[in-house]
Amino acid sequence: MHVVIMGCGRVGAGLATALERLDHQVAVIDRDLHAFRRLGADFHGRQVVGVGFDRQVLTEAGVDEAGAFAAVSSGDNSNIIAARVARETFGVQRVVARIYDAKRAAVYERLGIPTVATVPWTTDRFLRMLLPEGVATAWRDPSGTVAVLQLPLHEDWVGRSVRNLEDAAGARVAFIVRFGNGVLPEGRTLLQAEDQVYAAAVSGTVTDVTTAASAPPPHD
Repeated sequence: MHVVIMGCGRVGAGLATALERLDHQVAVIDRDLHAFRRLGADFHGRQVVGVGFDRQVLTEAGVDEAGAFAAVSSGDNSNIIAARVARETFGVQRVVARIYDAKRAAVYERLGIPTVATVPWTTDRFLRMLLPEGVATAWRDPSGTVAVLQLPLHEDWVGRSVRNLEDAAGARVAFIVRFGNGVLPEGRTLLQAEDQVYAAAVSGTVTDVTTAASAPPPHD
């Protein structure tokens, strides 16, 4: 597959070399000629100097034949404009834009442009490494409003219903991994030993949710 990357910073260069190692054809766009030094001498893809949302520059990079486009420059506006041009003008099927502003990322997601919200994503990665297993979020929406996390369940929850857990924790159980298989539970579904329970919670309530789940169920 031919992939066009706008931005030859550390992320763009790393993505380009990784894709080339996987035998994809790659073209990298950057307005700074010296930025291409990050690609190294072993990179054999196209190196196009210019603005990544300029149609002529995109055409030179082979966007007409591209199966994917990644906008990873340092500017949110440039990334989203380039992504929309690639999607709407050239019909590229797989388009992703890196966005630093999480609120703007949510807006662009609604417009059909997949985004990587750098700050929330990086924050979650740090949380996974710093906090005990089961406490950090497994997923967060681009706006950072809703988080999905694995609940550290107290053993006394076994035999209790999903509805009981939701009421106590103030969160919604999204799915359960049971014996290696994903399960979409109902409110009356009973929790079993070794269940891995993932719940959706509003950001800012994660600590309260995990505290409730890790404590014994309240007495009826």
